Amino acid sequence: MISTMQDLAAEALFVSHLQPSQCPSRETVEETVTAMILRHGSEGCAASVAEEFGDHPEAAVRRMSWVRTELRASAVLQRAPHFAS
Repeated sequence: MISTMQDLAAEALFVSHLQPSQCPSRETVEETVTAMILRHGSEGCAASVAEEFGDHPEAAVRRMSWVRTELRASAVLQRAPHFAS
């Protein structure tokens, strides 16, 4: 079971075709997460993540590390205060 929306977003981004080499924008990450949730559902995303960790654990760990870093960066940018000049 998904414990948080952040976990669901991580699983959705993990199963996407986005790659670190693409340096995706925050908007691209958000659109991709939404598309993967709509395509696979929360259970489908979780199942695909579990399968990858079972089949290719080293690669899956590297990918999930990138996913978490990408989502943290998106959250920080989203929460950054905007000061009028």
